[in-house]
Amino acid sequence: MTRTRMILAMILTYMIFAMLLNSVGTVILQSMQGFGVGKSDASLLEAFKDLPIAVTSFLVASFLPRLGYRRAMMLGLLLVAAACAAMPLLQAFWVTKLLFATVGVAFALVKVAVYSSIGLLTDDAKAHAALTSTVEGWFMVGILGSAWLFASFINAEAPGDPMWLDVYSVLAAMCVAVVVLLATCTLDERAARDGHAAGESFIDMFRLLALPLVVVFLVSAFLYVLMEQAINTWLPTFNREILHLPTTLSVQAASIFAGSLALGRLGGGVLLRRIPWFRLLSACVVAMAALVLLALPLAANVQPRDGMSWWNAPAAAYVFPLIGLLMAPIYPAINSVVLSALPKSRHAAMMGLIVVFSALGGTTGSYVTGQLFAHFDGSRAFYLLLAPMALLLLSLALFDRSTRAFGTAATTGDQG
Repeated sequence: MTRTRMILAMILTYMIFAMLLNSVGTVILQSMQGFGVGKSDASLLEAFKDLPIAVTSFLVASFLPRLGYRRAMMLGLLLVAAACAAMPLLQAFWVTKLLFATVGVAFALVKVAVYSSIGLLTDDAKAHAALTSTVEGWFMVGILGSAWLFASFINAEAPGDPMWLDVYSVLAAMCVAVVVLLATCTLDERAARDGHAAGESFIDMFRLLALPLVVVFLVSAFLYVLMEQAINTWLPTFNREILHLPTTLSVQAASIFAGSLALGRLGGGVLLRRIPWFRLLSACVVAMAALVLLALPLAANVQPRDGMSWWNAPAAAYVFPLIGLLMAPIYPAINSVVLSALPKSRHAAMMGLIVVFSALGGTTGSYVTGQLFAHFDGSRAFYLLLAPMALLLLSLALFDRSTRAFGTAATTGDQG
């Protein structure tokens, strides 16, 4: 029962951060309509979120075993609750920047804590992969819920109405509720503290960078997050400007991508028990490229019309977001592979690197796509995702080779 309650608390914590982190696309759209900011300025919101994630993770990830993973989750939730409470009170774009910076700092604590706790709650690689996929699957459910939650607070007649900011009062209350749940949980964290003092753990992040396995993994994670965040952040704007959907429907339709990611991750956990990870993930990348080439032509020459709804929306609004089904298994699978290859005492240091490179990938994807939206059009911006897809396929092949080489070295006691 204690283990189940802890897993539930981790899932709920992750879902709350999913709602906040992946609301960037909606907030960009609302900031342009409500605060009057331009696309270039709005695209910087991703950086306000991701750069604090990268910096905080790099500085504190290796020290979290000393603080405690459960306490780190509670601290992150309390910081976010305070920032959310400020949004409806102050109603300004600078507060939005402050919110995402706070969410970034808090998520660095939470992601390292959650992923490192998975290692403490599982005993083998298969169990680790299964729980990782489950947690990441519920993260995607949080994203799906976020789109509908935010859309329910938007005034369809006047999208810029500041009433949409009231959603943050609900999110603040959710944070406090999960803090109470975490306060009643227990987690044996002794294995995470074995083997490294705090200073040695920080140095261990640099030692990990000397491993070819880790380097190739980080490249793969960077490329994956670049693509996912580019789509997730700019899909509401794509729906509004290219497909000419109403604002509320643009936000709701973007939830198809989140729902596809959720189903893909939960299903990916099942498939990975039967199919070798490299075979499955490489097939997913090839299918992603095929779907881009199939779906984006459907968005060409779509004309605005009155009375647009779920029933008469362009086909591209439904087809393109299905790319999430194919993307979904990649990130949790490669994370699980690299963490399972390392001892539990090195998981916090490894997660620090994962969060840093994931954050940099998210910022890069969102910013570059935002600039393309501002200077060209949304269809061309999404077509250019074919380039990182090709690079990801190559990096996954190198990651597979490095994993097998690292496993051979582990049996001989030479891991660098």
